[in-house]
Amino acid sequence: MEPFIGQIQAFGFNFAPRGWSQCNGQLLPISQYTAVFSLLGTTFGGDGRTTFGLPDLRGRSIVGMGNGPGLSNITWGERGGGENHTLTVAQMPSHTHNIGVNSAAGEESNPSGKHLGAITDGYAEDSNANLAAPANAGGGQSYSIRNPFLGINVCIALQGIFPSRN
Repeated sequence: MEPFIGQIQAFGFNFAPRGWSQCNGQLLPISQYTAVFSLLGTTFGGDGRTTFGLPDLRGRSIVGMGNGPGLSNITWGERGGGENHTLTVAQMPSHTHNIGVNSAAGEESNPSGKHLGAITDGYAEDSNANLAAPANAGGGQSYSIRNPFLGINVCIALQGIFPSRN
């Protein structure tokens, strides 16, 4: 069966068949691929005078354009997402940290490996007060947000039947 020009297809082998090109963002000459250019334009790159770009699907997932109930609108050719993300404080849900305390009288001056203890007289002078906050957690590193994946050869048809609109 002859493909539609501009049809994108996944293949189980690692090369582009005759009449197809891998979806790797390469620029092609408009003069040589006028039918493909008439369908893609400069949506995926190129200057629109002498060159146009093919979609670059390396390391990307395909998402249907448009929007569904409760979903954001995705336009044709729109790129989004990322491979890694670094969470900011503003993105963290509200939460608390507990501090371990002991009702026994505090007798140690070195806090390492110890819990807070009760003050024997009940009050301390302000000049002797040491305010402590729980230590920061995390190191600010980014983490992967990529779904499990399998690399496949994705190609676009450069030759075939010119698609007609319904």
